[in-house]
Amino acid sequence: MAYDHDLADRIRAQIGPHPALAEKQLFGGIAFMVAGNMAVGVHGDELMVRVGEDGHDEAEAKPGARIFDFAGRPMRGWIIVAPDGFATDAAFAAWIERGVRCAESLPSK
Repeated sequence: MAYDHDLADRIRAQIGPHPALAEKQLFGGIAFMVAGNMAVGVHGDELMVRVGEDGHDEAEAKPGARIFDFAGRPMRGWIIVAPDGFATDAAFAAWIERGVRCAESLPSK
């Protein structure tokens, strides 16, 4: 599946210059890694966001959000957000910041 390159560009712009940021092709999309930990990504036209175990239920309850289910294997701590869930600049920024903060909280790989 191809991913939305414009959405990837929005993520790059939102994260800005981060000293530990790297990009990796992953899951047929693109992942943005912070210190070796995936923070956010793009799959098709949707966001993948790392929210962690503790923040999972609250994140999944947000509009447009659902558990990340890769090949029939739901991954708790990961959320997929449909475009309507990040339609505003504020909502988009909040999801990206959340993923980056979660990745930064983990030990570097």
